[in-house]
Amino acid sequence: MSGKLENSKLSGAHFELAKLVGEWEGNAKTWFEPDNVADESPVRGTMRLILDGRFIMHEYKGSFGGKPLEGMAIFGYHLELQKFQCAWIDSFHNGAAMMFSEGKKAGKFLDVLGSYAYVTPELEQHWGWRTEIDIKDKDEVIITAYNITPEGEETKATQVVYKRIS
Repeated sequence: MSGKLENSKLSGAHFELAKLVGEWEGNAKTWFEPDNVADESPVRGTMRLILDGRFIMHEYKGSFGGKPLEGMAIFGYHLELQKFQCAWIDSFHNGAAMMFSEGKKAGKFLDVLGSYAYVTPELEQHWGWRTEIDIKDKDEVIITAYNITPEGEETKATQVVYKRIS
């Protein structure tokens, strides 16, 4: 293992990612329009280190409109680029697509930006998707995602407020 990675696991970005390890329960909200919550439902997640602490995997289950949904995200920190990275799949938001996001450390613990395509027979639009992870303390984490229109307007899309259960 490289010295950089070992140092990061002891006191850097990988150390910070490891703080997310655990079992979590909380509440998920989804917005399709600003100031109008489309759904609010319980969510349960597990976060665990993988590949000797290089990454953390977040697996979760919840619902939207009473129908089950599940997803998975792998978060990591690219030491040479000094950027957080995320690969995300979800049975509700992503369809059969994967989203890759990256970004530097910002005001929140983690702030990554990705994009997705909205495609209909008449239209193809490319939207942005920005995800923040805010570690409030060792027992509370808030994960917020924002839709970014093709014109650049950003609005809150989802928010999970997790409380640690173990």
